[in-house]
Amino acid sequence: MDNGKRTVVVTGFGPFGEHAVNASWVAVKELEQLGLGPGVDLHVHEVPVEYQAVSCLVPSLWEQYHPQLVVHVGVSGAATAITLEMCGHNHGYKRPDNCSFCPDTHCCVEGGADCIKSVIDMETVCQRVKASGLGVSVTVSKDAGRYLCDYTYYLSLHLSGGSSAFVHVPPLGKPYSGEQLGHALRAILLEMLEQLGQDQDANHCEHGH
Repeated sequence: MDNGKRTVVVTGFGPFGEHAVNASWVAVKELEQLGLGPGVDLHVHEVPVEYQAVSCLVPSLWEQYHPQLVVHVGVSGAATAITLEMCGHNHGYKRPDNCSFCPDTHCCVEGGADCIKSVIDMETVCQRVKASGLGVSVTVSKDAGRYLCDYTYYLSLHLSGGSSAFVHVPPLGKPYSGEQLGHALRAILLEMLEQLGQDQDANHCEHGH
């Protein structure tokens, strides 16, 4: 019965700084209520805003679930649109986390590539979600911020060979509600799964450039 079912893991972050309620986790919980349809096993996890916790948790998610896709969701105080991040970065982690810790080397994976791009074509996902008439603003970015969001994304991309995604959401009410963010995440993830399915059907992937 599980043949053909795809496994998707989605994470959101816990509180940090001025974000006593993190919009990313609210959005992910809304997504969990909506689901991704009968063909998808969806698992959601809250991630602490701590480098060492991320370094343990992200590998464990890949090992536990063997997912087709992992999507990490974070909040950006500067964002007014939902932002699809195209790549993760290995260096520049100098901002302390919730435990006042940051990596001594300011690096995510020693010896890793400077930047890893997702195999998902974020521009196409963005265009298709915009065209769906969902009523939310969606954009793309090449800079996930060199904090826990970028760190988590890079680690996940490194572990998965690029089969990860990162979505930044604005703070709650600026301008979207948790429910609106949840519906937007659902539309985004379904587009990503559609794209991955097409790549598998073609039996090749030519995103590495």
